[in-house]
Amino acid sequence: MAPLVLVMTSLEDVTADWVIETLNEREVPVARVDPADIGPDLSFGARIGAGAPVWGGRLRTTTREVELGEVAAVYYRRPTPYTTRFAHLPSQARYFAAAEARHGLGGVLNHLHGVRYVNHPLAVTAADFKPAQLQAATQLGLAVPETLITNDAAAAAKFAAQHGPVIYKTFRGLPQDEDGHAGAIWTQRIDPATFDDSLTVTAHLFQAEIPKTGDVRVTVVGRRVFAQQITAPDGALDWRRGDWTDLEHTPIAVPAVIQAALHAYLAVFGLVFGCFDFALSGPGNRAEDWVFIECNPNGQWAWLPDADAIAEAFADTLTPEGGRA
Repeated sequence: MAPLVLVMTSLEDVTADWVIETLNEREVPVARVDPADIGPDLSFGARIGAGAPVWGGRLRTTTREVELGEVAAVYYRRPTPYTTRFAHLPSQARYFAAAEARHGLGGVLNHLHGVRYVNHPLAVTAADFKPAQLQAATQLGLAVPETLITNDAAAAAKFAAQHGPVIYKTFRGLPQDEDGHAGAIWTQRIDPATFDDSLTVTAHLFQAEIPKTGDVRVTVVGRRVFAQQITAPDGALDWRRGDWTDLEHTPIAVPAVIQAALHAYLAVFGLVFGCFDFALSGPGNRAEDWVFIECNPNGQWAWLPDADAIAEAFADTLTPEGGRA
């Protein structure tokens, strides 16, 4: 029997749907579980002890049972935060229940013996910090924008004077407001004249603006590399801010030295997959044209024109006997 692939994600995640569909076509057993369903819709029992040195037991959803010992690979996408499951509880009880679920159920699912994770949630967490990303990239020989992280207005003004024009970007996405409405703060040009003591409130990331000829999204899955040059019709500084259906995509070759650095980058963080963003400062056929912006260790890719091939690469990686990983 083919190994079982456990897909940990929310019900609404369409990116995971591509991988699940591909695995189904290969007749690979797949179980989709959102750990935040813990409760009547998800029960579990896991045991360890004398004669059983690794976690074993079962997960039970409303539609199936999963033997933990049958799991050979985990595709960790974007499961619902545990706090969402307990949002109806008072504050103290909510955070207690969420922490217990995360350390209990999450602790078991994140430490299944001999299982291949794409990617392991702990590796995702470590690789999710932009300061760590930029440092790793520079140490691997990738060009990065001149960067300052600060809460000091004077330091920000000095940086802008030396490296202007400068841009500002957030470290994380904007959380929902009290009414549940989502928002976004896009990468934007900053006027240094606006710097004042309000910067002291929290950390800010400033970078020298790259005079770019284009943007590139590089998706790496195992040893396979997929790259698309992205053009926004309005030439926006941040192509994410508009309608993604209006974006133009063109396949682009990634220089060998850049590919080698990307594989090394994933190895540094213990990742199998990553979505890399680059700014091009030239035609793109030279390594020096490629400027590393960031890597999303759990990024979206289903919107890309080569999504079918990327899904196949995920299936290969989750079931290495497929022979193409």
